[in-house]
Amino acid sequence: METASTQLKPTGKQRKQDREKSDVKQTLSLSSSVTKVSEYKVPGVGAVYHISLGKSGRLWVSDNDLYLVQTDLQGNQLLILLTNGGYEGYHTVTQDGDLIYTDKNNKVINKITQDNTITKFIKTEDWGPLSIHSSHINGEILVGMMTDEEAKVTRYNKTGTEIQNIQRDNKGQGLYSEPIYITENINGDVCVSDSEKQAVVVVNKSGQHRFSYTGQGSEFNPYGICTDVLGHILVCDEISNTVHLLDQDGQFLSLLLTEQEGVINMYPRSVCVDDEKNMWVGDIDNIVKVYKYLK
Repeated sequence: METASTQLKPTGKQRKQDREKSDVKQTLSLSSSVTKVSEYKVPGVGAVYHISLGKSGRLWVSDNDLYLVQTDLQGNQLLILLTNGGYEGYHTVTQDGDLIYTDKNNKVINKITQDNTITKFIKTEDWGPLSIHSSHINGEILVGMMTDEEAKVTRYNKTGTEIQNIQRDNKGQGLYSEPIYITENINGDVCVSDSEKQAVVVVNKSGQHRFSYTGQGSEFNPYGICTDVLGHILVCDEISNTVHLLDQDGQFLSLLLTEQEGVINMYPRSVCVDDEKNMWVGDIDNIVKVYKYLK
C-alpha cells in the first residue's frame, strides 16, 4: 500500500525549479527530423540492449548475452561483469551515482558503488527481478518482477524498503506478464514495456491503470523505454525497428529514426535521454548513437 503523506507547500527553491521546468517546456519542441550528434563504440558487448548514463561521462551498457560493461566516452572499458541479465533493462544509476542491477536467478538487486564495490542491496524473496529504474523525481526505485505465474511492479524507497506493489487493475486482472523495461514519467506515471503483452502499460503513481499502447495497427514488440522533460514516452519497437514517440497520455506522435529521416539499417533496442535533451540509442551492434530530436 502506498503510504499517505501530508501536503507540503512548495519552497522558494521548489517554485524556482518549477518555473525553470515550465520555461524549458515553452522553449522546446519536436524537430521535424533527428540529427546525429555522435556515436560511441562499446568494447566488451555484442549488442546494446540497455544504457544507463552515469556521472562524469561514464556509461553502463548491457547486451543480450549476460555482459554488463562500464566505459568512458573515449571507448575505454572500465569494468566488465558477467550477470544474469539479458534483453531487459536490468540496471539503473541512482541519485547518488551508484549502479543497481537485478539478478533474476538469485532474486536479489545488487549495488555497485563508485569505487566498484559490489554489495547485495535488496532481496526480492520469491520474485525474480527483471527491470529496474531509479526515479529522477525522488530517488525511489521501481522494479518489474515475475514468478512462474504472475508479474508485478514493486516500488522501494532509496534505502531499499518496499513501499508499494502494483499488480492488478480495478477489475482484478493482472496488469503485467513480462515487464522487461521500466521507467517513470514527469507526472509520476510508471511506464513498462511488456514483451508478453506486446504493449507499453502505463499506470499512475498510485498504481491505477491509465492506458496500454499496442503500436500503430500492425505488430508491435516494445523494448527499451524512457521519457523526457516534456513528458514524451520514447519506446523502441523490434518490429518496425524505430522508436515510437508518444505523449504522456499515450497518443502516438511520430516514429523516430526512420529511413525518411535518413537513418539506414538501425535496429534500436535501448533508448534514454540525457540532461542536454539528447536521445541515446543502443543498437543490436555494439554502437551507441546520440541524436537531437528536440529544438
